Amino acid sequence: MILSRRRRPLAERLILPALLGAASLAALPAAAQAPQLPPPDAVSLDKLGYMSTFPPTPEQRVDLTNSYKYPQLRWTMQHLRELVPTHNIRRGAAPASALPAAPKPLDGYVFEDDKGQKITVADWLKATYTDAIVVLHKGRVVYERYDNQMKPSSPHLLFSVTKSFTGLMAAQLVHDGKIDDQALVTKYVPELAGSAWGDMKVREVMDMTGAVRFREVYTDPTTEIFGYSWSSGLLPRPPGYQGATNIYDFLKTLKKEGEHGAGFTYRTVHSEVLGWIVSRVTGRHWADLMSENIWQKLGMEEDAYVMVDSVGTPLQGAGLNATARDLARVGEMLRLGGSFNGQKIFDKAVIDDTAKGGDREKFKAGGMPFRPGYSYRNQWWILHNADGAYEASGIHGQMIHINPAAEMVVVKLSSHPVAGAGFTHPLTLKAWAALAQAVRQ
Repeated sequence: MILSRRRRPLAERLILPALLGAASLAALPAAAQAPQLPPPDAVSLDKLGYMSTFPPTPEQRVDLTNSYKYPQLRWTMQHLRELVPTHNIRRGAAPASALPAAPKPLDGYVFEDDKGQKITVADWLKATYTDAIVVLHKGRVVYERYDNQMKPSSPHLLFSVTKSFTGLMAAQLVHDGKIDDQALVTKYVPELAGSAWGDMKVREVMDMTGAVRFREVYTDPTTEIFGYSWSSGLLPRPPGYQGATNIYDFLKTLKKEGEHGAGFTYRTVHSEVLGWIVSRVTGRHWADLMSENIWQKLGMEEDAYVMVDSVGTPLQGAGLNATARDLARVGEMLRLGGSFNGQKIFDKAVIDDTAKGGDREKFKAGGMPFRPGYSYRNQWWILHNADGAYEASGIHGQMIHINPAAEMVVVKLSSHPVAGAGFTHPLTLKAWAALAQAVRQ
């Protein structure tokens, strides 16, 4: 990623990374993205008072002109459907499945952070601008906490955690023989014949090893990240704009750059293509598949929802919103091999294929040294640690972390000022290890 030499305000520098997935920003070393962070208490929603009077004062207003700036982003992440069009993901009429409680006093649990300093779990949560956390051990809620006006019923914007749902649905269709992951993308979406995906295999989309020119230069509106943001509705279109007005038309404009399969390169547009394949094969809207195959079967407590573009296309790489408790159910289902609430959600072979990971050598090409030893498979991040852990991850601190050996699932939803994972991930790895140790005791 090319950055301007002019130092811009933090809020301005984070607008576009926040929108997409901040692949390039996430790849920067922590030292290169170490802004002066505001004290967490100073940017709490209780302190800021956004949208809290009737009507809100000009200082309190959050709308499309400022919703992705910081700290307004903290409000947006709990209220996205009040700003943009969305498609509901219905939980159904069945009773919510049980999440039994077996609380442990983890607030004061002490561990060493990434700098060798002692820190408690409560300190870690505050320092990383956490809005909600749920920790399950053997299917029981051992720790649950909400801050920054979050409640158990509050949906939260998940950004790139969305990708992992798209990846699992595609992987199940591969397992069922409805998608051939060695076939060209154009077998399913011939509209992409003239694009980067014209000679790309489905597997290269699923594991993000396909070569596509998608630049993220946040100071240059001729680069592709602006086209994605304008076409999807993430950013207001400039006067005289004549480009694509929906995601699928935008994808057709992207060209090949490099060799398919040579290495891992994180690109949100791959998830949009994969979601297109899923919907084309099933003849179903992504959100309806989520409702019928996942949300209703898991016995969720709350509906979820996904942002859509001008023609109803969901942002299948960045637009999902859901509650922490319902995401914990997803994590527990994965830990149990694809079944939960008396229902088979995914075949165990799909979960095993995901958890085994991808090519670790190819992953190194992605430029993410803060994820040492990782790989990427079916749009999930695989740690390859002794516990066999794997996770879904979104910018600003969204996580579903599954640790099979510790029988632990952690959901962490945050609104950190820095989008990219490179800034916080070394500490996150320390926290995962500490929580695994704590639940084992």
